[in-house]
Amino acid sequence: MEKDSKIYVAGHRGLVGSAIWNNLTKKGYTNLVGRTHHELDLLDAVAVRRFFDEEQPEYVILAAAHVGGIMANSIYRADFIYQNLQIQQNVIGESFRHGVKKLLFLGSTCIYPRDAQQPIPEDALLTSPLEYTNEPYAIAKIAGLKLCESFNLQYGTNYIAVMPTNLYGPNDNFNLETSHVLPAMIRKIHLAKMLHEGNFDAVRADLNRRPIEGIDSSASDDAILSILNKYGITRSYLLLWGTGKPIREFLWSEDMADASVYVLEHIDFADTYKGNPVTPGTAEAAKREIRNCHINIGSGKEITIAELALLVKSTIGYCGEIKWDSSKPDGTMRKLTDVSRLHSLGWHHSMEIEDGVRTLYNWYLKN
Repeated sequence: MEKDSKIYVAGHRGLVGSAIWNNLTKKGYTNLVGRTHHELDLLDAVAVRRFFDEEQPEYVILAAAHVGGIMANSIYRADFIYQNLQIQQNVIGESFRHGVKKLLFLGSTCIYPRDAQQPIPEDALLTSPLEYTNEPYAIAKIAGLKLCESFNLQYGTNYIAVMPTNLYGPNDNFNLETSHVLPAMIRKIHLAKMLHEGNFDAVRADLNRRPIEGIDSSASDDAILSILNKYGITRSYLLLWGTGKPIREFLWSEDMADASVYVLEHIDFADTYKGNPVTPGTAEAAKREIRNCHINIGSGKEITIAELALLVKSTIGYCGEIKWDSSKPDGTMRKLTDVSRLHSLGWHHSMEIEDGVRTLYNWYLKN
């Protein structure tokens, strides 16, 4: 890519998209294009086509997605599969029709089977059933990576799919209804600490910035205590979902952004599979079974959810008790990615979880 190449970052205000935008800017790329959801609804095929007609981007980074944690995935199943399929269809389809030179598609490691071997290699895809709680989202992301792979094999495009592990970082989603485990845990433990210390002003300040189900600082004490209790936050203890036994891998969003830009700059589709490059659309390409060309992006390190809770508790300075509600689902028990392909291509992470939790909590307090 040239420094003045026009690069469209779909989802440039989100957790990963904003980090990618900042990474590109710091590296001297000057022709970045982004649209908020209000400016461009990626579910609207006509609007997306009009945008591509007007802007003619040379490179596309598809970081926009409908995402959420285990609660949201369990409740809003139709939204997760429908909206993500629509976004992918529209953006990847218009990228093809407009001759985009290279596209980077961001998926998720939830694409892998619930009982996949650990750590999970790219070849584990579609080898056994998915985790039920996030099956609709996973199927949408599998469709997206296969769309990229299939365009490459038939038409010779250069679309790269990367599958990040659990991400966290600046601009994360702290909405307790829809957030992922780490930002939800940080906010819950922060609120539990304030409540435990009797600092109701701090609780109200938090709700003023980020209301919970419409409850903000103007609500009565009883209404605030009621909504906090619904999410397991009480004066004496914090109740978290599951058993705490699942094991997870986490990656700092700015590391993910750096990996994404690295792939965009240095990796082509032909680098993602073994053997000589195939000629797209030929009988040879049809005979060779080229699949699982996506790239896992992660730290290659893991921690139990219970250990993570203790780390966040220590970082925030919460002195109350943490309890676990085993009647709630745990999700996949272990999910560690095999990042050997990524390492062989020349990229490694830099932020460790202890530093990341502290940095994110400080960001939360300031924002």
